[in-house]
Amino acid sequence: MAGSNLSERLRNGRRKIDLIDKKLLSLLNQRLRIALELGKIKKEMGGKTYDPRREKEILERLRLRNKGPLKEKDLEKIFKTIISVCRRSEK
Repeated sequence: MAGSNLSERLRNGRRKIDLIDKKLLSLLNQRLRIALELGKIKKEMGGKTYDPRREKEILERLRLRNKGPLKEKDLEKIFKTIISVCRRSEK
């Protein structure tokens, strides 16, 4: 009896994670589409696609908003990867 309750809780938790993953994927693609558009604008303006100041601002803003349990170093690692992928795609 207790085992079936645990199994159901596990299934429900996994369904929730699957839904979050679906939303994350959609948001990541949306972010990339916007980054690609901004990359075009930067090129038209003769600017560079990489702005270390902007990246620093993004990471700082996210650090301030993070209420955990995501650790700061992991938050930074995740978003540096996201930013890096977007930047590479802009080229």
